[in-house]
Amino acid sequence: MTQTRYAFVKANWHADIVDRAYEGFCEIIPAEQVDVFTVPGAFELPLFARELALTGRYASVAAAAFVVDGGIYRHDFVAQAVVEGLMRVGLDTGVPILSVSLTPHHYQETEHHNRIFQAHFVEKGREAARAALMLEKSRAAIAA
Repeated sequence: MTQTRYAFVKANWHADIVDRAYEGFCEIIPAEQVDVFTVPGAFELPLFARELALTGRYASVAAAAFVVDGGIYRHDFVAQAVVEGLMRVGLDTGVPILSVSLTPHHYQETEHHNRIFQAHFVEKGREAARAALMLEKSRAAIAA
């Protein structure tokens, strides 16, 4: 019997925080069932998630990023484009795309904020894994 496969794609920007979502995901779904990929930043997530979904190998694709105000450009347009893109990928492919793409209201690159968001991303990774399992079960019930 083949195991269900899941894809987890993560942005490399703020990897010290974003990678924690993968850790949380693998607390719920064993790492042996998860293929992990890294892309440069959040903006690349929708296209890469689409490519993964179209392979037909994955029950779901989780996409993780941390989009923050870097003071150079408006981060809110990136966050909106990413989340809308991820939603469109799911609707277009029929494969659940789980967003762990987060944009905090307030973030400063301090040790205190980094600790808070690292812990938060672990929990968001767990939530994405639980959602993946729930969606898989619900979709199996529809198919039955």
